[in-house]
Amino acid sequence: MTTKAPRGVRLVIALTGRRNAGKSSLINAITGQDIAIVSDHPGTTTDPVAKQYELLPIGPVTFYDTAGLDDEGELGELRIKATRKILWRSDVAVVVISEQGITEYEKTLIEEIKELEIPFIVVFNKCDIAPPTEKDIAYCQENNLQYRITSATTGTDVDAVKDAIIDIAPPEIKRDPVLAGDLINEGDWVVCVVPIDLAAPKGRLILPQVQVLREILDCDAIGITVKEREIDEALANLHRKPALVITDSQVVMSVAGDVPDDIPLTTFSTLFARYKGDLDLLVAGAEAIDQLEDGDTILMGEACSHHAVADDIGRVKIPRWLSQYTGKELQFEFYSGHDFPDDLERFKLAIHCGACMLNRTEMLRRIKECNRRGVPVTNYGVAISKLQGVLERVLKPFGLNS
Repeated sequence: MTTKAPRGVRLVIALTGRRNAGKSSLINAITGQDIAIVSDHPGTTTDPVAKQYELLPIGPVTFYDTAGLDDEGELGELRIKATRKILWRSDVAVVVISEQGITEYEKTLIEEIKELEIPFIVVFNKCDIAPPTEKDIAYCQENNLQYRITSATTGTDVDAVKDAIIDIAPPEIKRDPVLAGDLINEGDWVVCVVPIDLAAPKGRLILPQVQVLREILDCDAIGITVKEREIDEALANLHRKPALVITDSQVVMSVAGDVPDDIPLTTFSTLFARYKGDLDLLVAGAEAIDQLEDGDTILMGEACSHHAVADDIGRVKIPRWLSQYTGKELQFEFYSGHDFPDDLERFKLAIHCGACMLNRTEMLRRIKECNRRGVPVTNYGVAISKLQGVLERVLKPFGLNS
């Protein structure tokens, strides 16, 4: 069973381990579908294979069948690198153990996963060929490791593996995520300001806007969608004040001027800053804008790869506004999709998009890594609101101050 849930709200589960441990067979057994090629030849899985699945009661998840981390040769190193990228953005890991049992290789892998603070389980696969030894079981028990014994080939205790994954899933995944639902009540009016510019997909709204509008409906509130030039007319024709106005960050300054101060106002990107990340840290990171100097390099992170248009928000508008605000000669480097630089220390500031195409784990890990390396990090919406002088106002609905 699959679902159309956005990629960025799916639990990501990575099956990892040495080659020929049965990762592909296990993911096929868990999902009940033959989506990964199975072979006795080591190294059959060359690139990560994604499978979307409905894992109840969690909901939509993505399983990744990864290449073996003991791959060999120059091409093997590239495959290992791709596997580690998947692991880096995973919510849950499944360490698949072959009939060889737990060796020093698996112990090193387990320590690596622990360092990433990823909840994981150890699965002894191929129990029909060779059950785990007493030594292997003792290792798991002595190190407080959750483990399951299964056979993907015969289907033995595959459901127990599913149950263990559900059990160790991060608490925030088990909770219903909230964008604006805690800011509004049933019957409230909510005005969404959606400019239609060159970057807007023809015939569609962008994902953050769609998700917020859906949540408004789920809360049994009334959503009104207007362009920025229509905000005055919309407010004038409402029978009562809206409980909230949510605007695209690109027009936040003009919308803030049109919306009376007694009406709560925020931005789609600010909602996503707390939905996918840590709003407090992203607000603190924006303060670094005031300390930028000539020659500083700014990291611009984009969760999705796209064709940049003339007024691209991340590649054109924010760099221009930053330069105008600071009066400094700044350098900008752009990283798209799941690419993120290893040499973070050379950046004076990281500015990330709303991360609608990333899961929360990956976004939080990026924030954590920036902070660990001493690099202030903020997101598009928070940065724009600061540059436009309205950050304090867009944070007010959350009880925060800039």
